[in-house]
Amino acid sequence: MTKNLLINLAWRNIWRNKRRSAVVLSSIIVGVAAIISMDGLTNGMTYQRLFNQINLGTSHIQIHKTGYTDNRLVKNFIQGELQLKADILRLPGVKAVSERVVTFGLVSSAESSAGIYVYGVDHKAEKRVSAVSGLIKEGNYLSGAEREVVVGYELANKLNAGLGNKIILMANDPSGKIHSDVFRISGLFESFSSGFDKSYIFVNSNDLQNMLSLGNSYHELAIIVAEPSLAESLKGEIRSAVGSDFEVKTYRDILPILVMQIDLSRESMWIVNMIIGIALVFGIINVMLMTVIERIREFGVLMAIGLSTGKLFSLILLEALIIGLSGTIIGLVITGLIHIPFSYTGIDFSWFSEGLVSLGVGAVIYPVISYQTVLLTIIMTPMIAVAGAIYPAIKAIRLQPVAAIRHY
Repeated sequence: MTKNLLINLAWRNIWRNKRRSAVVLSSIIVGVAAIISMDGLTNGMTYQRLFNQINLGTSHIQIHKTGYTDNRLVKNFIQGELQLKADILRLPGVKAVSERVVTFGLVSSAESSAGIYVYGVDHKAEKRVSAVSGLIKEGNYLSGAEREVVVGYELANKLNAGLGNKIILMANDPSGKIHSDVFRISGLFESFSSGFDKSYIFVNSNDLQNMLSLGNSYHELAIIVAEPSLAESLKGEIRSAVGSDFEVKTYRDILPILVMQIDLSRESMWIVNMIIGIALVFGIINVMLMTVIERIREFGVLMAIGLSTGKLFSLILLEALIIGLSGTIIGLVITGLIHIPFSYTGIDFSWFSEGLVSLGVGAVIYPVISYQTVLLTIIMTPMIAVAGAIYPAIKAIRLQPVAAIRHY
């Protein structure tokens, strides 16, 4: 029996019993869809959380005075006359740079107070580095006017303060003395993270520099690059350009836990895929075993007319392979057609919004399917289908031709 004849026979055998084949095909399609969809949602949540952190202020690369990360003191500032910003903007791949004055302080209203991180920023440069300006829900972002402040809704509710109200900001200067000033709320923002909304406020850098007697100095240079993948390579170039007096860190250094979660989610998908694969194997074994029982007389006739046990074994595995390949392709096409619109519009999980916002994800998740998972699915699913047919195939080749022909 030639190879082509064996393939034709396998194809006809599959569709001889359409209901049985449809059951196996459906289980494979559902399994493929489950693997791809789970991967897309998991990746979407972890990547979205990371990108939200980058867009809210972490940026791709940060530059500080050496030792600032270990000891975030106001006195660990960068002298403004060094003109680092202009030098870094000349590097290829750098899109935007923002100078920031960063300190921890106490903000008070007439009714309450809270400890917060204060970001003093150049409102024009910061718009190109962080997404806060686009998250204003009430009022306006910083305009450069004197003593204006932008706060999150969560913090505003805690302070029982609203748009146009005055708040008092207190913080230490480099010598340790406490300074305070009065600011007026010009805008309220709502981000993807409730923790960010209640812990960060934004003021104009010159107001904070005057309040803390910093002159034109600042604590942080936040850098956005053309592609996140460029951050590690640019890190070395920037370090060479700025010298040993400064520390250069990428988002991977600043957010190691989130980066680790992305790596961990990739590894955990192997476990999910294995569980789905095991379920597929048992389903295929069950259906293929029923197929063998139903076709005992047919197999007896084939062996009686000279079909070798090896070719009979190959015939059954070939049927499983064809069904596995067909189910994989159909499953990928269906999942892809569903994924493409959701990757742009996102999936609304508003009923879980409180938990997702507390994690810094947001209520709408945009699935991200990894090509590694797609490739793994294309390779592994047909192999799983073949593996599930091995035991039924062994049962078939052990049949005695005469006994099989007389089987009722």
